[in-house]
Amino acid sequence: MSIHNLPATKVSADDDISIRHVNANIILDWLHAGVTDIHLGGRASLFYGIIFAATGVIIHAVFAENYWLLAGSTTGFFLLGPFLAMGLYDLSRRLESGESPALRPTLTAWMPNLINVMLFTVLLVFVFLAWARLSMSIFAHYFSGALPTFADVVISVFTFKQPTFLFVYFSAGAVFAAFIFSISVIAMPLMLDRNASAWTAAITSLRTCAHNPVPMFLWAFCIVVLVGFGLATNFLGLILTMPVVGHASWHVYRDLIAIKD
Repeated sequence: MSIHNLPATKVSADDDISIRHVNANIILDWLHAGVTDIHLGGRASLFYGIIFAATGVIIHAVFAENYWLLAGSTTGFFLLGPFLAMGLYDLSRRLESGESPALRPTLTAWMPNLINVMLFTVLLVFVFLAWARLSMSIFAHYFSGALPTFADVVISVFTFKQPTFLFVYFSAGAVFAAFIFSISVIAMPLMLDRNASAWTAAITSLRTCAHNPVPMFLWAFCIVVLVGFGLATNFLGLILTMPVVGHASWHVYRDLIAIKD
């Protein structure tokens, strides 16, 4: 049976959006679809990967001497990923409908639903700024007397010199990341595809995660691994890993959401 013919649970009695239940092994299908779309998308896909990588390099260069800001800014930047990947969602949508891959139309994919996309993006920016501020505060609290050098941070991470700092920092970061993932994993593709309101998109995304906790947890873990690999390669890996995440996220949406036409 095709995934798109699986039984689905209505989001509410007032709309035509339903949520499918899927098995955890579908993660491999999503990753494969993401890689396939990169191959089909060609230069258009890689353009977005280069933008992600270049932005990471710029952030690192600007905050290179302020590691307490660098950590929050770098990780916080990826909280904006759902909006920044809008072009990749649109490219996958066009490939799915049989269109030839082209960069230009994807650059303005957000325009038809401008107000709702901007409302959702404002929320993402607010969370980004809140995390960056909290990140700096945590560093300042646990490295009293003087803000840490990069060496201090590395030593603390790998020697567990500051176990409380590590626990608090990564726990706080996980909360922010989980919140953004839960409200956005389906939201941006839904707003792109169906011009849904920001509220409907966010609530649908939350309910999708609640209906498919194991697949969504594993997908979030895959995103962390792919982004982490990109960061570990001095951002160069993001040229490939971020398009994989973006394209695959479109297929996550298509497989999990059923909409009555």
